[in-house]
Amino acid sequence: MADQTESSIVIDAPPARIMAVIADLPAYPEWSDGIASVTVLAMYEDDGRPADARFVLDSGAIKDTYELEYDWDGDSRVSWTLTKGDMLTAMDGAYQLTDNGDGTTTVNYRLSVDVKIPMIGMIKRKAEKVIVDTALKGLKKRVDSLGS
Repeated sequence: MADQTESSIVIDAPPARIMAVIADLPAYPEWSDGIASVTVLAMYEDDGRPADARFVLDSGAIKDTYELEYDWDGDSRVSWTLTKGDMLTAMDGAYQLTDNGDGTTTVNYRLSVDVKIPMIGMIKRKAEKVIVDTALKGLKKRVDSLGS
């Protein structure tokens, strides 16, 4: 992956509970800013997690419909790659979950996004940083709200 943005947060929950929230793509509009809807297009037969999904993004001036392909590694990692987009030309990312052994989990999120319109790299990285930080805070709030 080329230039990317990365950040992490500690959540007071085990990895399996956090990954269950991440895997519940249709619920993203309830906690992920800018996501208007998510449609799961295909599921993996072995674990029932999403393989492909279509997202409708409506974040102020940025509107797009795009599709992501997912690769799950148990409750420790999930990555995705853009397979189709109107405005987006790339959206590669991953959540890496690390059990801290004390009931908390460190969630690391990395993201690389590219768009069809020309954009200075510094501005693109700043936009990625906002997306990553907002997603991590939303994920933490969602996991906390669901309890154990």
